[in-house]
Amino acid sequence: MDRMSPLDASFLHVENAVSHMHIGSVAIFEGPVPAYEEFEAMVAGKLPAVPRYRQKVRFVPLQLGRPLWVDDPHFNLGYHLRHTALAAPRGDQELRNLVGRVMSQQLDRNKPLWEMWMVDGLDHGHWALVSKVHHCMVDGVSGTDLLTVVLDSEPEPAQPLADDWHAESEPTDVRLVVDALGALVASPYEQLRAARSVTRAPRQVVTQLTEVARGLRAWAGVVRRTPVSSINGPIGPHRRWDWARTTLADVKTVRRALGGTVNDVVLTVLTRGFRDLLLARGEDVENRVVRTLVPVSVRTPGERGTYNNRVSAMIAELPVGMASPVERLTAIRTQMDALKESKQAVAAEALTSLSGFAPSMLLALGTRVAMRIPQRNVNTVTTNVPGPQWRLFACGRPMVEAFPFVPLASNVRVGVAIFSYNGLLNYGVTGDYDTAPDIAVLCAGVEAGMTELLKIAE
Repeated sequence: MDRMSPLDASFLHVENAVSHMHIGSVAIFEGPVPAYEEFEAMVAGKLPAVPRYRQKVRFVPLQLGRPLWVDDPHFNLGYHLRHTALAAPRGDQELRNLVGRVMSQQLDRNKPLWEMWMVDGLDHGHWALVSKVHHCMVDGVSGTDLLTVVLDSEPEPAQPLADDWHAESEPTDVRLVVDALGALVASPYEQLRAARSVTRAPRQVVTQLTEVARGLRAWAGVVRRTPVSSINGPIGPHRRWDWARTTLADVKTVRRALGGTVNDVVLTVLTRGFRDLLLARGEDVENRVVRTLVPVSVRTPGERGTYNNRVSAMIAELPVGMASPVERLTAIRTQMDALKESKQAVAAEALTSLSGFAPSMLLALGTRVAMRIPQRNVNTVTTNVPGPQWRLFACGRPMVEAFPFVPLASNVRVGVAIFSYNGLLNYGVTGDYDTAPDIAVLCAGVEAGMTELLKIAE
């Protein structure tokens, strides 16, 4: 058994009938499409490297402890691997519609929380792999690591890993309660032990506390409400999904000519996308910003390969009121430099880690209550995940490109994820089905924003 961290557990607790907390990706491969049996053998050969794929969630009775991962004694790989095909005319729009429908369905909590859909019938003889995994299992960075484990780095398929897996006996409710009570008794000792180890490095502690204090002051500046906008409000259970394409080479060309980081350029073209979306909806953008939550990985190099959540956050403001792309880039560059200096992400991680000291019942109730409070401080979420810069293969077929999927929650109606792969930098945009039918406008704006910056840079 493996008990969830407070952050991992929170992604389960915030899920409800309209907020489905799974992340995902859509990878497109050159054909011909493999036989289902070949695809199944590829995944089966990698399962020993990803133990979590054969584990399910068990909740402790009376919320006396955080949920645990336990082996699924009825694990059936065929349940998690799906095979489907696009309907005519089998174009990009049909693929996007399919992804929206797949991502609108919650994962079955009685089974391991993941699915893979093999989709054939794409244009140009291509086929796709739609991956769907609950956020309590992985964050964006570890999800990328997971992708490189399941797929191959060479055209020749890897040899299956030795597999002698047998499910451990599933714990009874009585054992879960006893273990949870034991953990509660042991936790004061663990906290005392941690406190004693802290006293051995007082200078480091003082530095960390100073950074947290600076970060908390920065967070205080974003508690004010954002203006009323159509991109916020109640959401339903169904999703739309679309994409935009850019390249790392183009982003680096702009960066060299106009300054800033890759992330600064990414946020600048995203600002153009949101500006176009709001203008198309008839909203006034004068002196307006779109406030976005920007998840930040706090995973250390030694933690790569652990499939859990190690993520903090910053709040950035996209200056949609600025018509000039250069002014937008300058404003974002200045802002992001200030955010890094403010240690906002450090403070967010510290606050998140404090939830580990809260009783699990209060953690669960508190997270659910927080989700029911109208969110007025953030308009959207933007996550930028670096992926592998080399070709990946599935069943010997090369992956051409990949797009990410980010979930929606609370009253956020539009979310954006960015994923880089082998020189490409692609955007995946999720929209609430009923209130964001026009996310294609945002995607077109992203690509137009990249084009206008390139013209200036050249």
